[in-house]
Amino acid sequence: MTSIEHNPLLTEYQTPFRTPPFDKVKIAHYEPAFDEAVKQLYDEIETIINNEEPPTFQNTVVALEQYSGIQLHKVNDVFFNVLNAEANDEMMELSLRISPKLSESSNIIYLNESLFARVEAVYNEKDKLNLSVEDARLLDETYDSFRVQGAALNANDKEKYRRLTTDLNLLSLQYEHNILKDKNRFELLFTDEQELSGLPETICEAASVLAQRKKKKGWLFNLSSPSYTAFMQYSDKRELREKMYYEYMSIGNKEDEFDNKAIVKQIVNIRREIAQLIGYGNYAEYVLRHTMAKNTESVYQLLNQLLEVYKPVAVEEYHTLENFAGELSGDKNFQLMPWDWSYYSEKLKNKQFGVNDEMTRPYFELENVKKSVFGLATRLYGITFRQNKEIPVYHPEVETYEVYDESGDFLAILYTDFHPRDGKQSGAWMNSVKPQFKGFEGDDGRPQIIIVMNFTRPTPSKPSLLTYSEVNTLLHEFGHALHGIFSDSVYAVLSGTNVYRDFVELPSQIMENWLREKEFLDLIAVHYETGEKIPHRIIQHLVDASNFNAGYSCCRQISFGLLDMAWHTLAEPFGGHVADFEQTAWKSARILPEVPGALMSCNFGHIFSGEYAAGYYGYKWAEVLEADAFSVFKAKGIFHRETAQSFREHILSKGGSEDPQILYKRFRGQEPTIDALLNRNGIKK
Repeated sequence: MTSIEHNPLLTEYQTPFRTPPFDKVKIAHYEPAFDEAVKQLYDEIETIINNEEPPTFQNTVVALEQYSGIQLHKVNDVFFNVLNAEANDEMMELSLRISPKLSESSNIIYLNESLFARVEAVYNEKDKLNLSVEDARLLDETYDSFRVQGAALNANDKEKYRRLTTDLNLLSLQYEHNILKDKNRFELLFTDEQELSGLPETICEAASVLAQRKKKKGWLFNLSSPSYTAFMQYSDKRELREKMYYEYMSIGNKEDEFDNKAIVKQIVNIRREIAQLIGYGNYAEYVLRHTMAKNTESVYQLLNQLLEVYKPVAVEEYHTLENFAGELSGDKNFQLMPWDWSYYSEKLKNKQFGVNDEMTRPYFELENVKKSVFGLATRLYGITFRQNKEIPVYHPEVETYEVYDESGDFLAILYTDFHPRDGKQSGAWMNSVKPQFKGFEGDDGRPQIIIVMNFTRPTPSKPSLLTYSEVNTLLHEFGHALHGIFSDSVYAVLSGTNVYRDFVELPSQIMENWLREKEFLDLIAVHYETGEKIPHRIIQHLVDASNFNAGYSCCRQISFGLLDMAWHTLAEPFGGHVADFEQTAWKSARILPEVPGALMSCNFGHIFSGEYAAGYYGYKWAEVLEADAFSVFKAKGIFHRETAQSFREHILSKGGSEDPQILYKRFRGQEPTIDALLNRNGIKK
């Protein structure tokens, strides 16, 4: 045990901008800090309940939001950011001990009858309170949070809810840990150079560096994003691509201690049980009440509308690629399998458009790309970034930046973490280390934002050179970061990315549009050795190729959305086979042949350990919004400051302080339509 008085998580941070003292925090500090923070939460809730004055918006709703759980949020934000980016066995075991405590801390609030009675009393007087738009939003959200988290249940059902939520949180963590451990144990080591056939020099060098880091000789590939993606894209060895595919798609599905099939069943059954306990027919109905879609019918309407338009295009793309592969391989009966898609797609794209990742990679050096992305924000919004090496970080590779507005006002701290490590979850994400808020005297209330990626590492002879897709990922996560950086809400619970799940991807996905534009590519792409700008012919090839296999890409996303919805519209206990269920759920949107043993549900972290359960459709929902929104930039100029400022004012700064439908219409001047997306993808001329 560590002394509370000397626990860096429990003392006032003596760091620049009061950032977390990552350099002083040890694993042994976390559990005592959580325990103390939960105790403080108990006392804070008791203070609200025991207030002898009649319940008011200020002494109950605002007090709950701004004066309770502050210490717990601080500890929680530090711990889970480190857990996701720098986990080890000790941290993972600790998370399983902490999870029940966090579940109980939530129940301290939402299952407390006296506290709910005060909140309900204020809510019943809402129409008489003359609240601002954001205050009214906070009251609505607070009351609804109590309602859907069991406040109105009887004593027996409250105890059942308490047990279910505790079990669910533990299962979600175990699911996530299983994925990380299963992914990390697979390695493909080559000692014969002939096994590297087709792999570019940059990929081979990265594989050599990876082997050296693991104290092995040869070339090492694993299931981390840069390694796996490059191998599947370039390796001439079809049998090895097949092996890699099986390993990747069977993560969490190997009938061993890391198998997730039983956990998937438990998670969906518990979620359904929670939803029905609260009064909903299924978990999707329970979740969708707080979305732009509102109900399952709207979700399926969108997915099926897109499927009707995009699937014929995707099927044609598949047959075109299969015929091309047959010609290239000399096999007239060639069947294109999932492990062939990236390999032959890269070759066909190169043939049709004269462009490939290895051609463009030298022009996308990470440091220059990062400066260019920052520069885009400067050009659009007038903000600037200043690196600060004095801010403590949780890993030496993490960099920190102070962000300032055009007026010189401080806006935020931005952390960047770009490269894969054994302890880091796969994929890319944005999170907050501290949310934006107002209302605390003496506290600037500005946010601290983190963006995490898994990009190609530098090698002894080359800096980190990104693929076009990796640059796109950086723009995406940076869009989330801007949503946090520009936040200007009173309440933390309504600030930044605390918005409806099918609205949150609008600020991120709209940023991807600039990478399809010649004007921006001309600024961002500079050769890392010569300093020369990317040739205009390559820019044109990239623009021309931007819709390559757009039908397949859309159907792939729709298939994930259908799978998610199928799991979360279950109205009866599920006890069947996970693989059979999965195949049926997404069958209508699948383009590539199904492969026995490949089971996405066992490693679909977005919906089973993340926050996208019954919400994965939101990527497509937001894509309709961002294509429609970017059409304004296209009409007025992609660097048009007035349009950017309008987007900041009406979308980025508002967080969840107003209904997103109102916010979007205020920016756009009309309801969104699917037309802009169809036009951009070349589906509709």
